[in-house]
Amino acid sequence: MKPLPRKKSDESQSRSSRGELAAQLAAPVRRFMATEAGSSGLMLLAVVVALAWANSPWSESYFSLWHTEASVAVGDTELAMDLGHWVNDGLMALFFFVIGLEVRYELSVGSLDDRRRILIPGIAGVGGMLVPVLFYLLIAPGSEAASGWGIVIGTDTAFLLGALAVVGPRFVTQLRIFLLAITVIDDFVAVTVIGVVYSGTIRLPELIAALVLGAVLSSLSRFDVWRAVPYVLIVLVMWYLTLNAGLHASIAGMLGGLLVPAREPSREGVEQAARLFRAFRQSPRADVGKTARMGLQQAVSVNERLQMYLHPWSSYVVVPLFALANAGVDLRDGVLTDALGSALTWAVVVGLVGGKFIGIWGGARLGTRFGLGELPGGVGQGHVLGGAALAGIGFTVSLLIAGLAFEGEPELLARATVGVLLAAVIATLTGWLAFRLSTMFGGKTDADLPRYLDRLVDPETDHILGPVDAPLTLVEYGDFECPFCARATGVTKELRNRFGDRFRYVFRHLPLPDVHPHAELAARAAVAADAQGRFWDMHDLLYQHQDEMEYEDTVVYAIDLGLDMEKFLKDLESDRVAERVRRDARSAEASGVQGAPTFFIGNRRHTGPYDAETLARELEQLEYEGSGATPTEP
Repeated sequence: MKPLPRKKSDESQSRSSRGELAAQLAAPVRRFMATEAGSSGLMLLAVVVALAWANSPWSESYFSLWHTEASVAVGDTELAMDLGHWVNDGLMALFFFVIGLEVRYELSVGSLDDRRRILIPGIAGVGGMLVPVLFYLLIAPGSEAASGWGIVIGTDTAFLLGALAVVGPRFVTQLRIFLLAITVIDDFVAVTVIGVVYSGTIRLPELIAALVLGAVLSSLSRFDVWRAVPYVLIVLVMWYLTLNAGLHASIAGMLGGLLVPAREPSREGVEQAARLFRAFRQSPRADVGKTARMGLQQAVSVNERLQMYLHPWSSYVVVPLFALANAGVDLRDGVLTDALGSALTWAVVVGLVGGKFIGIWGGARLGTRFGLGELPGGVGQGHVLGGAALAGIGFTVSLLIAGLAFEGEPELLARATVGVLLAAVIATLTGWLAFRLSTMFGGKTDADLPRYLDRLVDPETDHILGPVDAPLTLVEYGDFECPFCARATGVTKELRNRFGDRFRYVFRHLPLPDVHPHAELAARAAVAADAQGRFWDMHDLLYQHQDEMEYEDTVVYAIDLGLDMEKFLKDLESDRVAERVRRDARSAEASGVQGAPTFFIGNRRHTGPYDAETLARELEQLEYEGSGATPTEP
């Protein structure tokens, strides 16, 4: 599809390259979403390659590759498996380990630490597992295929986010977070099902040893063990013991991740890291630098550091390799015809597509109807329907469970695999249709963005230049690294000279980190300077030095302004300052802002040129109409 031609007004704005304004989210969430959505393309490519290879004249080489034996030996201890099992039992344990880390983080300090926020996605997630299983068993009752009911409980997060970016509405941030909470629950239950239902004979000595190591793992943080290596080594041994105990290795991965603690950075740790950084700045020696690096690592929990290191490997290597190893089905010689006529195939399709659709939407609807919680702001029932449809893309977990349920039964496995792939296509089309219908019949479209500020100017929290009670107000959402915003500073100076004390200028932060990598740091530096009454001085310095916005540069600017450096550095890294910036970014999206700079005359969003003469005319019209009060949107 060719890109739409840009409007003239777009040429004087920095626009986000994403469908939502990314700065309103915490950095770990942004990294997670970007990696998951990005890996879906590689996964899709792996699926295409696997299917093409398995149905080509060289199909024999595809199947023989994954049956090739590979072993690892240390002394008399040897672990031998074919490549297919190394992927499914080895690499996928890493995949579930990362999921476990994410679940522990969200439960400890993330979006799932508040019972009220998790209740609705929790009910929707349970419904999105029970209803699919019911549908599956109704279509494939009492047969050998009935043992594959676990295939329909999981949702593939990467494919879900990738499909949402393609077929969903333009602004989907809150819906993404809602769906991520559901998939976290799905993954946790899916791993439990794998361990309880699809594992072999259990050997108690190895199992007990693995549980003892789990207890050791959970206790490391009590002894202030902050290095990642001990955690990783213990999880590796747990994986080996779990595999020998007869359980699927995904159990060790998920359990290991859940036992690695997550915490917010402590004030003492951040202050210590800042002191060590200042020491290195004053004495840039290798030994001082090593100490500073260790201090920075200690300030961040092992959980977050492991996520940062392992998540790209999981998404960009493990999951595509899994797709390549498991999606290849030889559909020749009547296999496809047999699958399309099989109750098993359609049990998978109906369970994933219909079951997820009804279960998730129905669970969310019942939860809100009985007052157990609310949907996230901006998420309507139509959005939930579209997201519920996309949740029918089971793929990764579905294929893994299919391989376990029908191991040694190639015909049943082929039918189940076709069902999973077919469900992914139908779920994507159903999601697209649901989003389009909800737009047509149920609410606002992307073209009808909000036209008014979502919150009034607040002298207690907003950055205001001029009398706080001036009758004429110009609000700008700006990005310190945006060249158009820098040029607009001259416009606001002209307006201040023209209107004097009748005019106030309000600056709100809209960093676009996907196109301006230093903008968020600059925004935090400005807010940190504001804590010492020097916001506008820092504001001007940042715009004057847009090509010098590294961390060290902001420190130099603070020194030049004579700020209390210990307080500035602490504020620069504080959650309070980061949340202040995100609050403005959330306000921007809720107010219909799509790029920087965006101006509001009074409370109404300005469209078109933003030269001084144009803005002055609108301000004069506002004064003439006497509409300094909040207008009522028609």
